[in-house]
Amino acid sequence: MITLIQLAFDDFPITLLLLGLLTAAVSLAATHRERTAERVASTLLRWYLLYAVGLTFLVRFVLLAWFGDATPHLHGASPDGLQHQVTAAYLGFSLIGFLGVFGGLGLRLAAVVGSAAFLWGGALGLMLSTQPAGAFQPVETMRYADLLVPLIGFGLLAWQAKAQSRRSVFARSRL
Repeated sequence: MITLIQLAFDDFPITLLLLGLLTAAVSLAATHRERTAERVASTLLRWYLLYAVGLTFLVRFVLLAWFGDATPHLHGASPDGLQHQVTAAYLGFSLIGFLGVFGGLGLRLAAVVGSAAFLWGGALGLMLSTQPAGAFQPVETMRYADLLVPLIGFGLLAWQAKAQSRRSVFARSRL
């Protein structure tokens, strides 16, 4: 049990993604409204944005802002000006993730594309940098999550856009 809890905290982006998908499933199961493709896609994307973008980046912001010296695996850099920039970026992406929950398709697109570009750029920069062999190990698991989680966001975004395209222009703005 302790190992499972440790794994959940070590891979918190995956844990929060799974919690978001579980919450979306519970939300869809508990509603009495019709489960159309638009509603399912919107619900899944909304909970994805809340957990996988908003909360994940908020956790990273808190860990880096207050425990930056203890969590070098989150940013792969020494505590300097870069750490403060990354901390501010984490807060910004957290906020846009939270706003995307209540926004339209354009804001959701910005949340998914922006966070994906940031995560993929950070992963690429870390892979290209020269680090000692021992320092790279804890980063690998988080970087795999950083590469895969945005792909799920793009899939959900495409699903919502496709489902929403069948509606009238006025109804699309209210989904």
